[in-house]
Amino acid sequence: MRTIQMVDLKQQYAKIKGPVDAAIQEVLDTTSFINGKAVTDFAAGLSRYLGVKHVIPCANGTDALQISMMALGFQPGDEVITPSFTYVATTEVVALLRLKPVFVDVDPKTFCIDPAAIERAITPRTKAIVPVHLYGQAAPMAEIMEIARKHQLYVIEDNAQAIGNEYTFPGGQTVKTGTIGTIGTTSFFPSKNLGCYGDGGAIFTADDALANKLKMIANHGQSRRYYHDLVGCNSRLDSIQAAILNVKLEKLDSYNDARRKAADNYDRAFAGHAHITVPYRAPYSNHVFHQYTLILEGVDRDGLNAFLASRNIPSMIYYPVPAHRQQMFAAFGGADYDLPVTDWLTQRVISLPMHTELDSEQQDLICNSVLDFMKK
Repeated sequence: MRTIQMVDLKQQYAKIKGPVDAAIQEVLDTTSFINGKAVTDFAAGLSRYLGVKHVIPCANGTDALQISMMALGFQPGDEVITPSFTYVATTEVVALLRLKPVFVDVDPKTFCIDPAAIERAITPRTKAIVPVHLYGQAAPMAEIMEIARKHQLYVIEDNAQAIGNEYTFPGGQTVKTGTIGTIGTTSFFPSKNLGCYGDGGAIFTADDALANKLKMIANHGQSRRYYHDLVGCNSRLDSIQAAILNVKLEKLDSYNDARRKAADNYDRAFAGHAHITVPYRAPYSNHVFHQYTLILEGVDRDGLNAFLASRNIPSMIYYPVPAHRQQMFAAFGGADYDLPVTDWLTQRVISLPMHTELDSEQQDLICNSVLDFMKK
């Protein structure tokens, strides 16, 4: 049996080695390393896939969030509502731009931002909501967009973990996550569902004027060379990474299907266990399982982690310390927040290996090992 990885990029690459190597070689042959044809081709392809008018590639998912907030013209002290139960990049950029992160709780089943908590957190200084489609699950966007319209707020979707997820509105309309809010952002970090072999990210919007501003900010604030109308930054997806993503984009749906199949196997193995809650699948969300995350109750989580490691099975805790309890947010009164669901989850979640190359033998060992520990 192959060594079990949290994400097996080596085996995935082996299956697409030919077209990936050829795509990289084409970039090397043309020497168009920055803003080359591969980048424009990828932006166009991703635009078609998502059904969104504009895709602006950039250097990484954190830059995508920062550029989005810069383009919306927020001023120091403006408030941005965001879940605390997320990777720190979501909230880090808020503080970096001298805005005020306002942390709210999440739904204990979906792990995504709680609309009722958003409503309670809105003040006259609130400018935006940043829902995170966590672990591959879609946030409840219909409710979030209704709140945003009611209070005239921007919505910036953090879609770094859920690209390819299809969200279904109450009326039956289905759209891709990341295309619903004012702006959508994503990351192409190698472990993502659509990952490159370095860093990369992108921004999505249907607004022509906003798209032009986003492009300018990502390119030193210029619309034509050497004429800088805005304060911007230098954030580019390089051509080699775009070439790799062009190959992998064609396989994204099959990759997500493979993740769902692996999740189905896990669900069956742990169904009905008194101490394990398997991931909830919201009826409006076509979960893409960036992570497969269990909730443990009455279980020594650190003991399970160590037990799995003793059998050469990796596991991870995403995230052991929520954003509002990070030292970097002490100045914003983070420790004063009362977010009981977030704190409850951080003490109980554990993620098992999840990727496109998991086979039945590997999953049997993982599942049996978890269950063996539960019998101790």
